[in-house]
Amino acid sequence: MEVSELKAYVHRRAVLQAAVATGGGAALLSALYVGAGLVPQEQVTPEREPVAPGDLIVYAQGDRAGQPVNASDLEPGQRQVIAYPMNPQTRVVKGEEPANTLLLLRLEATSLTAETARHAAGGVVAYSGVCTHLGCIVSNWIADKQLLFCPCHGAQYDPRDRAKALVVAPKPLPQLPIRVEDGVLVVAGEFQGPVGPPT
Repeated sequence: MEVSELKAYVHRRAVLQAAVATGGGAALLSALYVGAGLVPQEQVTPEREPVAPGDLIVYAQGDRAGQPVNASDLEPGQRQVIAYPMNPQTRVVKGEEPANTLLLLRLEATSLTAETARHAAGGVVAYSGVCTHLGCIVSNWIADKQLLFCPCHGAQYDPRDRAKALVVAPKPLPQLPIRVEDGVLVVAGEFQGPVGPPT
């Protein structure tokens, strides 16, 4: 080791020891590891891959979990079905990534705004299930008003109008374009906006 390298090493070690002694060691270690490229990268496993065009849409829960959702299964005006995308080649359900949670429901096609209908399949619409307030799953339904409702803090969304936020939430739920192939629902494009709360 050259003298200059040795001096630099001793200096770095002294700085690190001082930081640890004063309680700032964790932040400094983190900075040193990041700078050296030693922080482990989070791996994207098949179950955590993002939603992609061509993915089949499958039930997320219940007796039919993992089975493709048929458009004819959805009754007009009924509460949303919680679903996940599934890679059609590998048949891997992408349910380990919360941002992949989808909401499906059928509405009267004539009740949809033109922009909502453009990304729907008949009267069937798909939205991100992640509340844009604080990231809970929008799992409740106000039947008489035909509104999506988040149980965490009361956020409400109008699924007939691009899931426009009506109460609490700062922005709409992003719509996911869908189509019907052989009777089942398939992802037809990217989310029409960022998923989840504003960053």
